[in-house]
Order: sequence, then C-alpha cells, then structure tokens
Amino acid sequence: MKRLLLLLALVLPYFVPGLAAAQVGKPNIVIIVGDDMGYADVGFHGCQDIPTPHLDALAKSGVRCTSGYVSGPYCSPTRAGLLTGRYQQRFGHEFNPAGGADVGLPVTETTLADRLKAAGYATGLVGKWHLGGAAKFHPQQRGFQEFFGFLGGAHSYFPEAKGAGILRGNQPANEKDYLTDAFGREAVAFIDKHQKEPFFLYLAFNAVHTPMHASDQYLQRFGKIEDKTRRTYAGMMSAMDDAVGQVTAKLRAAGLEENTLICFISDNGGPTMPGTTINGSSNAPLRGSKRQTLEGGIRVPFLVSWKGKLPAGKVYEQPVIQLDLNATALAAAGITASPDWKLDGVNLLPYLDGKNAQSPHAALYWRFGNMMAIRQGDWKLVQYDNTGRHLYQLGKDIGEKDNLLAKEPEKAKELEAVWKKWDAELVKPLWGGGSKAE
Repeated sequence: MKRLLLLLALVLPYFVPGLAAAQVGKPNIVIIVGDDMGYADVGFHGCQDIPTPHLDALAKSGVRCTSGYVSGPYCSPTRAGLLTGRYQQRFGHEFNPAGGADVGLPVTETTLADRLKAAGYATGLVGKWHLGGAAKFHPQQRGFQEFFGFLGGAHSYFPEAKGAGILRGNQPANEKDYLTDAFGREAVAFIDKHQKEPFFLYLAFNAVHTPMHASDQYLQRFGKIEDKTRRTYAGMMSAMDDAVGQVTAKLRAAGLEENTLICFISDNGGPTMPGTTINGSSNAPLRGSKRQTLEGGIRVPFLVSWKGKLPAGKVYEQPVIQLDLNATALAAAGITASPDWKLDGVNLLPYLDGKNAQSPHAALYWRFGNMMAIRQGDWKLVQYDNTGRHLYQLGKDIGEKDNLLAKEPEKAKELEAVWKKWDAELVKPLWGGGSKAE
C-alpha cells in the first residue's frame, strides 16, 4: 500500500493539472489568528460598516462555530493553549509574559509544530509570537522551521528604523511594507515554497491590536465612518481580510483547497471596557471585553473549513474552544494523540461533519486571576469582577443581563463544584498579577 501511495504521489501530478504531490498524502494545515477582534466586526456575524468578504467566503466554505471560545481573555495565554492543546493554567501560563529569561511558554510543553514537524510537515510561523523572547523560547526552538514576524505582544505596523523587531529567523528583516501586508505576502510565499509537501502554517496577525495604524490604502475605503478610531480599526480589519484572501487564493491556485484544513479565530474579544487600550471594536450582542470572562472576552469568531471534507456553510452551535484546533489538526494529519500528552482539546471533525451528534465537551472552563467561568450546556457561572458569582442561561440571554443566581441556587452550586474540581488540577501562575479565583 505504501508503495502504491508513493507511486500515485509521483505520477498523478503529471496527469491532473495543479495537483501537488502532497495532495495524495497528508493534508496541509493552516491556522489563522486575529488579534483583539470584536465579535461583531465580521460580515458573517452581521457587521455592516466593515466588509470582510474573504473571511465571509471562508465561513461559507466551511463551518461557523457560533459558540466558539478561547481559553483565555488575553493574547498570550490563548496562544499557549492553542499550540499545546491544553488549558494553559495547567502549566502556569495564565497571564501575558512580561519579559525575562525564564518567562515564556514552558519548554516542558510540546507544541503542535513539534508534533507536526516530527510527522514530516514543513512548519512555519508568520506573525506574532508572544510566547517568550529569550532564545530558548524562540519559535525555531519550538517546532517551527521557519519564522517571520516579531516575538513580543505588539508592534508598529509601519516601517521603523532598521526594521526594528521584525525578524526572519533570528535576523532583522528590515521590513519596509505595511506589516499586515507583509504577513500576507510571507504566508503566500511559504505556501508557494512548500506546496509539494505537507505543511503547517501558523499565521498569527497582530491586527487589529494597538497601535492603531492603518495605511492610506485602507483608510480610503472607510471615509464614511466618522469616528477616527473606528475608521482606523476598519482599515486594519480590511487589510487583514485582504491578507486572508491572498492565502486562500494561493491555496486555490495551487490546487490545494481540498487538501487543506483552514481554521480561523480571534485570540480574545475586543478591548471595549474602561482601563483597556480601546481599539474601536464591538463585541455586540455580547457583554464584556478582553480581560474579562464574560462572553465578550472569550467568545470569538471561529471558523473551520476543509473543502470536500466538512460541510459548506454549516452553522455549529455546540460550545467548542481553540484547544480543539490542536487535536483536530493532529487527527487530520493522521497522528494518534497519546494519553501521555494530556490534551484537553478534542478532534472536532466528527462533530462538525455530523457523524457525532453529541456535544464535544461536558463543560468548558476559565480561570484568569480572580476571574472564573464555567459553561456547561446552556448554563454559565462566571465571576468577572469583585461582585461575586453570576449565573446566566446563554440560550435565552446571550448578553448576560439576567443574573439567575438567586433563582437557581442549586444549578449554581452544581457548576461551582464542577469548576472547583477542575481548578484543583491547575498550578499557580508562573508570573503575572492577580491571585487565582476563589
């Protein structure tokens, strides 16, 4: 059988135009992450003032998860959970790293790039890392063979003196283009370079994170938006949408669409509450913001597309989380997860294609300093400030306005017990502010 597959890989490209050799083997995997996006700010969620045609097309080509979550309401913790497939609080990565030789994704953790590289994938990161700046945390020490981007949590979008901070591998890139455009360009180049072998591309935009920088090309599209911050935000969103379109167009032109799993999320909700650096985003109809465990901080745009393997245009309503994308990518690549890996995410493919009608998770959990949350079915118990626990029934109250704690005390106690059992499995944060939720 192996000989037959090898023969097909060598022969089929000559008979089927545009068919790359990799297409008869393992599928490609592309995971795209937006930064600080508002839940409302994409066309497939009904946005009216910022067109996102390429993201909308991606949604139409695959499955839109309306209860798609991330495991942290903050940039770096979400990325740590995504790349390990584990709740980041299990290994102390609860908050953003603040710098220092020992502050970053613990080297005891294995990344998705590590596992896919070992399985024969070409692995590349384009964009924002934010998992440690010391040499031992560098992306090329964590499974990524190629890296173009920056190591910290934020960066100017315009060229700086000597291209400060933008790296190609370990060397300054001296980048001259608007940064989101550069990330789109580099992602396309990575696909072009590796189109005849299985590849994993992690495309992690810093758009639409501050600083609020939009090029004239994109600002001109939104002259009718009067609010300056919102207009700049719209330009930044449009640039990211165009870059996503370049990636999907490249996959299509290379004949790789049907052999590529594409996932898209934001790393957390938009920063809309006082005390955050507000970027002009909207999380409507959700309440809350980045840095909160209300829905506005943790429920995000969440897409999974695989042409020919997953249904096109499907809306999936069961709760899923970014941890699942790790397990889903491994399953797509034919990698059997070992129990020793202790993954918290699950393979979503049989759920999204309808073969498994059950919910992927009995419950989803959050801990962020003094904040906490648990979602079990339609119920959510949450503490997002110093006013104690709140209980919401999300199917009837997506905006978390009607606190049912007094009306449903037994349900609250039930959820509290389940959350505390999970919390007992976690470790103390390795760095950062705030004590754990109590």
